[in-house]
Parts: sequence; C-alpha cells; structure tokens
Amino acid sequence: MTREYLKKATLTARSGASDVNDIVQGILADIEEGGDAKALEYASKFDKYEGSVLLSDEEIQAAIAAVPEKLKRDIEFSHGNVKRFAEAQKASMTDIAVEVVPGMTAGQKMIPVEAAGCYVPGGRYSHIASAIMTVTTAKVAGCKHIVACSPPRPEVGIAPAIVYAAHICGADKIMAMGGVQGVAAMTFGLFGLPKANILVGPGNQFVAEAKRILFGRVGIDMIAGPTDSLILADESADPMVVATDLVGQAEHGYNSPVWLVTDNRSLAEEVMRLVPVLIEDLPEVNRENATAAWRDYAEVILCADRDEMAATSDDYAPEHLTVMANDLDWWLDRLTCYGSLFLGEETTVAFGDKASGTNHVLPTSRAATYTGGLSVHKYMKIVTWQRSTADAMKPIAEATARISRLEGMEAHARTADIRLAKFFPSENFDLTAED
Repeated sequence: MTREYLKKATLTARSGASDVNDIVQGILADIEEGGDAKALEYASKFDKYEGSVLLSDEEIQAAIAAVPEKLKRDIEFSHGNVKRFAEAQKASMTDIAVEVVPGMTAGQKMIPVEAAGCYVPGGRYSHIASAIMTVTTAKVAGCKHIVACSPPRPEVGIAPAIVYAAHICGADKIMAMGGVQGVAAMTFGLFGLPKANILVGPGNQFVAEAKRILFGRVGIDMIAGPTDSLILADESADPMVVATDLVGQAEHGYNSPVWLVTDNRSLAEEVMRLVPVLIEDLPEVNRENATAAWRDYAEVILCADRDEMAATSDDYAPEHLTVMANDLDWWLDRLTCYGSLFLGEETTVAFGDKASGTNHVLPTSRAATYTGGLSVHKYMKIVTWQRSTADAMKPIAEATARISRLEGMEAHARTADIRLAKFFPSENFDLTAED
C-alpha cells in the first residue's frame, strides 16, 4: 500500500506502557493472603478513603437523593437503550438440539455465570456510562449476583451518579473500592461477597494488569489498553465534524491514539489545522490530555482510494471506527476489524459511549482482530450435551474405539468397547486401528 503519513505518531500504546506486573502481582498476593484487612489497608493507601466498603441501602438512597433529576432521566434513558439492545442480543442466542445421526442427539445450552464483578472507573472522570454498560448486560444475561465496584473519593465516596446508575441497572452490591484491591476483592470473594466468575469493565493500567494476571481463575471481558479511535473520511466529510470527533476521543488520556485515514489531502490538512484550535478551547485537564494524545499518538494517513483506506483501517483494528464517507453500505460490508462501527456523521463514538444502546466496553490495541466488545454473550457459558439410543451409539462407539487406539489412548478405546459389548453382546466388531 502507498500510505502517506501527513502526521506520524512518535509513540504507541505499547511504547507508552510501563511495566506494572511486579507491583500488581505483589498487591494481589498480599490481599489473597491477608483478606479483608489487607484489602482495606490498600484501600486506605490508594483510595484514601475510610468509609463503608459495601454501601448500605441507606447510603445508596442518600447518594440517589444527591443526583439531579435531569441527570437521573438521562441515566434512565441510556439504561433503557442498553437494556433493549442487550435483550435483543440475548434473543439471538438459543438452546439447540440436533440429531447428528438417527437416534443421537447433540445439544447446546446457554447458562449465565453466577456472579459478575463490574469495575466502574471513577478517578479522572466519573464513568457513569460504564456502570450502565456492565451492570445492565450482566443483569439481562441472568447473572444471579452482580457487584459494581468503583473507586471512592476521599471523604466523599463513590460519585452519587455512579451509585444511582449501578442501582437502577440491577447491581446487588455496590462496593467503594478501586484499583487492584477492588478487583482482588471481587475475585477472592472478600467482605462476604461471592467469588466473581467474571470480571468486566474498563480501568487504568493497574486494573488491566490485575485482570490479565487473574484470568484463568476468573473470566474477564478482555485485557484493555488505552482507548483508541479511527475515522475514515472522504471528500464528502465535514472537516469540523471530523476534527471535533478526533478531539472528543483524544481527551480520554495522554496516551489515547486517534487516527484519521482519508483519500483527500485538502480534508486532511484542514483537519490538522482545526484540531489544535479545538483542543485549546477545552477545560484544563481535558486540554492537557488531548494535547499530549494528539502530539504523541495521533496519525493522519493519506491513501490512494477507499479500498486502501479500508485495508488500512482493518490493519489498525481500532476500538472505535467512524465512517464519514459516501456509500455507507459499502463500508459496512467491507470493514472487518473494529470494536464498534459508527456510520455517517449522524452517529459518533460518544453516542455509543453514553446512550445509544451498543456497549462501550470494547477491544483496544488491535484486539479487534480477534474479538468483539462486552455483550450479553460474555456472561454466558455455551455448554453442550448429548443423548443417544443404543443403535445410534454403535457406529460412534466403533469409530471412537479405532481413533482412540490410533492415538495410543487405550483406556479411551475401552470405554467404547464396553458399551458395544454390553448393548450388542452377540456381535463381533473390528475395533483395531490397523487395516
């Protein structure tokens, strides 16, 4: 491909990442051995919070009372959309039974995990939407116990709006604890909670590393890195809308990559002129994050045509992918690697992040090449079963015995042999591996 980089990143999400493995390993080991007391010790150190860990009904109601009515209505609107989409996803998953040969039925059954731990960031920004995205999907999936865990602020606790969102979406317990200690508490079943079967939700590099280390003894949605976004735009795109959307994602953090891929040089140059102007107009914290992200991680790529643009996008496999170009159906059919796709300028990543219904917990750092984002499916175990008549079992047992012996697994073969001998005592079978 003949990509031309009008702006090239000096850093990547990987080069900007620090090695936190040893720190996180140590904290997890301490908490697993020390239990509740050690988790509280780390909470005091990192969260600087001495209040209740598990919110009581009275504390939840007090937090709800502090949420403005307008914000409550917005949270309820978002919850309704996410719930409807999650219910439609669940309806697409069905139990099945197939008669693979006459008399032998094989089946599939969907079983939700028992306990879900939902991590809701609350440090730099209060991620109200993350409570909606994680708790709602767990509830629709049918998880019997859902914990929402969020970092408390000193002397304040969890942001009231996060408490409200987690409560109305169906959290059974709300835990005021952040970081590795919060993840550990849900995994190890501290403070009287059931041990989580799955951990979901975004978090900082320490939360992500904790989930990576714990994966195997507990399920996870994915190992998330810094959020990233790519926009595909042609001559029909509005440069101001493109620039605004790039800035909207760059504010996430200093190491959040944003990329523009286009086949129109004048559009690219105008967007590059506009972005610094839009960043400069942001509040201080947002401005600092977006400035660093644009300076160090952003790229603007000029391609020859839309086929090359699509190939470039699939190579980057962005978490968020926006298309502002003609013939949206072509792009929908052609693109294959993304976490969530936003077609046309009538949609934007922020809609998916907050209120439109699709989930915002999505694969980052090219993980979209092999997985999608959080959904009802992540909480479901797809298990199988089988039932057979004796006649249907006979050819399967014969094949099993011969294949097992060819593999050298004699004990496996004999489990087939005994059934043939029991159900067909008068027949002789060739159960050897050789011709």
